[in-house]
Amino acid sequence: MAIGTPSESPAIVVRELDRSGVVPNVQTTTGAFVGNFNWGPVKQATLVSDESALAETFGSPDSSNTIDFHGAAYFLRYANTMQVVREVTSAAFNAHDSDANATVLVTNRDNWDDQIAARDSDKHSFVAKWPGNLGNSLKISFLPADSDNATTIFDAWPFKSSFDAAPTTSTHAANRTATSDEVHVAVIDEDGLFTGTKGSVLETFPFVSIALGAQNADGSTNFIKDVINNQSEYVWMAGFGDENKFSALAGTTADSGDAYLQRTGAPAAVNISLKNGVNSGALTPTQYATGFDKFEDPDTITVDFLIAPGMSSRADQTTVVNDLVTIAQTTRKDCVVTASPARTDIVASTTPVTNAITTANTFTNSSYLIVDNNYLKVYDKYTDQYIQIPGSSSTAGIMAASDFNTAPWFSPAGPRRGQYVGITSLSYSPNKSERDTLYKAGLNPIANIPGQGVLLFGDKTKLARPSAFDRINVRRLFLAIERAISIAARNVMFEFNDEFTRAEFQNVVEPFLREIQGRRGITDFRVVCDTTNNTAAVIDRNEFKADVFIKPARSINYVTLTFVAVRTGVDFEEVVGTV
Repeated sequence: MAIGTPSESPAIVVRELDRSGVVPNVQTTTGAFVGNFNWGPVKQATLVSDESALAETFGSPDSSNTIDFHGAAYFLRYANTMQVVREVTSAAFNAHDSDANATVLVTNRDNWDDQIAARDSDKHSFVAKWPGNLGNSLKISFLPADSDNATTIFDAWPFKSSFDAAPTTSTHAANRTATSDEVHVAVIDEDGLFTGTKGSVLETFPFVSIALGAQNADGSTNFIKDVINNQSEYVWMAGFGDENKFSALAGTTADSGDAYLQRTGAPAAVNISLKNGVNSGALTPTQYATGFDKFEDPDTITVDFLIAPGMSSRADQTTVVNDLVTIAQTTRKDCVVTASPARTDIVASTTPVTNAITTANTFTNSSYLIVDNNYLKVYDKYTDQYIQIPGSSSTAGIMAASDFNTAPWFSPAGPRRGQYVGITSLSYSPNKSERDTLYKAGLNPIANIPGQGVLLFGDKTKLARPSAFDRINVRRLFLAIERAISIAARNVMFEFNDEFTRAEFQNVVEPFLREIQGRRGITDFRVVCDTTNNTAAVIDRNEFKADVFIKPARSINYVTLTFVAVRTGVDFEEVVGTV
């Protein structure tokens, strides 16, 4: 309240104060994945919810990238939130329509905006939206206005049924006494690579104008370049080229007397097939690392699992996994890494246990790393073959599903929560002795347990020393609590560090921790936020301190059942506690 009265004269003043701060519910089921795909934006995190959305956004896989595709797809069998980044090698290029520059690479919208002027200068008209062979299946067919407003060429156009009427003169041009500026544009799947049917219409843009600055009645843009670049899912438009495609006036402002007829000859439909699109090829550790860099900032993107790919060699697998551990443990501090051994360690190997342990020993020892031991044999319906994918994505998926069905502080292992779905078999199934060896080395066995199915049979983190944080459920409990309370703590920023602010913080945090205690996540807790840790020196440094003490619940890893036979006349009270 301001010093003095709230009004110069008698008045009723209504004020509102918000003291409704709570610890928020936080998402703990989002995966982060980087891979080689046939289509889709590059160097940009895209949220996908299921396998259908993954295929729609990043294209169906072929034999060269089916492992990466199914790595992402199998996480989505357990959860419905995954941030996916597509990376490409220097071999990848977009399909386009110009011979002036055979190699064009457009990675995302920002990248296109940076180079659209250069592509226009190169006399490109249309460029496939994303790199890859798929772009070679695209054809753009556009129909200009007829010179006498007749429908002759419209009636003969194969794509007439996708449009309501022939293009003529837009209201925008007519108001400036210009004519024939409208065109229809159809984007066609010429080779059927997108839809499976050659000649399918992918999208249409009716009655767009080739007059610069053209607008619809509601004030939105109707200029063909703006419409296509803002709305098309398949192509960019750079300009009007230097061939007999558009009117000589195309791309100029409509002025009195302008007639936007086709450049030479009678108006006719124009078909432009794109070419020179090239797929990426297998990614290197550096390219995977570049992709995962998109997940480094916890303030701009929320992720809970950094899912390591399955590199072929041990050296490459170590490079990638340790880079992810650095992101999780040092940069973000709010997520975990899931990883499997290198592909050559497991697939077709005669010593998979020894290999897995040797590779795992090269990984950074950290409670932020969770390592399994196996590769999963799954069926690829897109290429009609069986493939082996790393267990890491499904292991992350099991944890995400466990979060949804129970909570992050429950162990994801065992028959209740640790069952793998959608797999045909394992690369190998470790026996009891091998599971013992793996678990001692900090690897969580994936095993086919008779009568129970394929299970995650361990819940260790890759922490080398005995600690509460050597268990998955404890590590993820703390990550969930830390994220939620950190968000709640934003409300004390720029407030006074006095007893009122400290009491308000405690009154927000303690009910949250009591709820987790009631849901079996912790056995006891204490929040200290008073003058013992907010001393005069702390206050003078403009700091605020709160200490949250937590006794985490522990998962059962070892069960001992002792059966004792006693004589008929013995009272049980005599023997209970003696064995």
